[in-house]
Amino acid sequence: MPDPRWEALADILINHATRLDAGETLLVECFDLEDTILPRLLVQKAARKRAYPLVEIKDTRIVRELIKSGSEEQMRAWGGVELHRMERVQAYIALRGARNINEMADVPGEKMNLYNTYFLKPVHFDRRIKRTKWCVLRLPNASMAQQAGLSTEAFEDFYFDVCTLDYARFSRALRPLVERMTAARIVHITGPETDLRFSIEGIPVIPCSGEMNIPDGEVFTAPVRDSINGHVRFNTPTIYQGTSFDGIRLEFRDGRIVAADCTGGDVMKLRRILETDEGASYVGEWSIGCNPRILNPMRDILFDEKIAGSFHLTPGNAYDEADNGNRSKIHWDLVQIQRPETGGGSIAFDDVPIRVDGWFVPEDLKALDPE
Repeated sequence: MPDPRWEALADILINHATRLDAGETLLVECFDLEDTILPRLLVQKAARKRAYPLVEIKDTRIVRELIKSGSEEQMRAWGGVELHRMERVQAYIALRGARNINEMADVPGEKMNLYNTYFLKPVHFDRRIKRTKWCVLRLPNASMAQQAGLSTEAFEDFYFDVCTLDYARFSRALRPLVERMTAARIVHITGPETDLRFSIEGIPVIPCSGEMNIPDGEVFTAPVRDSINGHVRFNTPTIYQGTSFDGIRLEFRDGRIVAADCTGGDVMKLRRILETDEGASYVGEWSIGCNPRILNPMRDILFDEKIAGSFHLTPGNAYDEADNGNRSKIHWDLVQIQRPETGGGSIAFDDVPIRVDGWFVPEDLKALDPE
């Protein structure tokens, strides 16, 4: 008999995250899965709703070879086929096993750029994100437990505890933060090697409570594109395009990144990523992370961007829901944790402190503090 926690997770994905209805087509993409328990449950539950499930099994090592050896013509063909299918589904779930999070580390930058241009942007940024009900999540395995510094059993317990949060209740707890962010004009963030000011006036504010990511727990908007000034040091390790970076520091002038370095990783590759196109040197998202059950980073952005007491800033493409007009082939969430054990820090709206050292100040936000 399968672990009943898989059943609970499948229910959340079908009924809450994608809100699947009769007659809709659901695409489930599986990457590097060690077993088929969850996709089988998703097929069963979708069929019971009289929806039409499709399943594709992918191996990241094969995807790597396709990208590494691909010409522009091949990338166009691959992206065209995938786009054709994505245009015919109403819901999408990505299940990622990710045996090796560094699988793409040795793919040349020009090949990743072709992939971003002819596959990632048209299939996912322009179609899937904008036109489907979607959810992306990783599934627990030994590699992921190792990233988190936990035993496999302990990590599985943590994983299901976080992923099966009562997201309906959590959604209600996010409302006061949405209201305060919507009313705010100027954001001021301070912390170790950090002093940033920018405007969010007029940009929509979006709560995230299990509809697009599992786990979830953030409220995002975007800075007015040319309004960011100052500097920031991100204290959470990150991986982008298969390459690890630590201690990324960015300096902004009138919205544009004018200097970038890091304490760990290839600084020249960092700068090349931020020069992918014009929009890569501007920011498309700013978000406050507030899942009370996620406290420590594990080089997995689906978890790290939701860390309680954190925020993330995103060079690259803006989401349509909170659009500041920035367009790019990249979207790279960079996280700073502001709890005391990581150096502290504060966020103020119009010079009024909202969160200090990772803890919310107003009483109506304290339900979002770490448990």
